[in-house]
Amino acid sequence: MAGKFLVSLTSAKNDPDKATVGFVVANAAVASGQETVVFLNVEGAYLASKGYAEEIHEEGFAPLKQLMDQFVEAGGTLWVCSPCFKKRGLEEESLIEGATIVGGAKLVEFLSQGAASITY
Repeated sequence: MAGKFLVSLTSAKNDPDKATVGFVVANAAVASGQETVVFLNVEGAYLASKGYAEEIHEEGFAPLKQLMDQFVEAGGTLWVCSPCFKKRGLEEESLIEGATIVGGAKLVEFLSQGAASITY
């Protein structure tokens, strides 16, 4: 049985290194058979908006958009903090493919099932 792993991502263009490393770790987790969720919150919520991540390419890493696409294609789950998304004036029509807007209760439910968690 696979374990559960959560990457809480609070960064985007404000700290592209953290945003990128968060998805590198998430890809490693999903590739190792973990049921993996990336929770985009605070500034990380911007990453759920179409076109936003395409401008982020941290030296020494694959482009962030490529890492995000790989994560979803590998079966990773992408959740977006509902109040964080709304606070930033983002529109549901601009949501990237594979992302789901969720509230805190969904996150708490996943963590209460024994998920390990890391934050970037």
